[in-house]
Amino acid sequence: MAYKVDQEYDYLFKIVLIGDSGVGKSNILSRFTRNEFCLESKSTIGVEFATRTLQVEGKTVKAQIWDTAGQERYRAITSAYYRGAVGALLVYDITKRQTFDNVQRWLRELRDHADSNIVIMLAGNKADLNHLRSLPAEDAQILAEKEGLSFLETSALEAFNIEKAFQAILLDIYHIISRKALAAQEGASSNGLPHGTTINVSNLSAIRNKATCCTAN
Repeated sequence: MAYKVDQEYDYLFKIVLIGDSGVGKSNILSRFTRNEFCLESKSTIGVEFATRTLQVEGKTVKAQIWDTAGQERYRAITSAYYRGAVGALLVYDITKRQTFDNVQRWLRELRDHADSNIVIMLAGNKADLNHLRSLPAEDAQILAEKEGLSFLETSALEAFNIEKAFQAILLDIYHIISRKALAAQEGASSNGLPHGTTINVSNLSAIRNKATCCTAN
């Protein structure tokens, strides 16, 4: 969902948070939109969303962030919410290897339901628990490069790289939208026919005959 409007903001971008249950998606959402963190946050049931308006290259962008439940039993519900998303933050927990191993499954689901041009960032959350790390950042970086994703490690607790992650996603989305708009304008102008004088072909023979007659005389 990337709408251009003329009211309080220039663009509205829908971004989804995806990943296994317990990786910290809800706290990433609350940290970015309300600058809050809850140690006792419960697993999301269904879908929640929050918004935040910010500036991107001089334009006012309203980010609509959707927090999708990671539990398997809600997957059928949440899959519909991928439609219209122009950005995604795919989150895993750096202290739980299994959440990283499931990244490929989340990617497949995302690409099955979302637009092919969706901007995707891989985020290794809970960087504040580095002493409990179960996989090196290099593994995630290799996967990100292979899949064409951007990558950051984050900490919702310490507000580390949360702002940076969303700013990067929104900037990439804005650049894609801008390029599409420019291409559309160029296409419209190149399809325009040049203006000129209309010549009535039926009168050409009469003009030629008159010219021939005058030459003979």
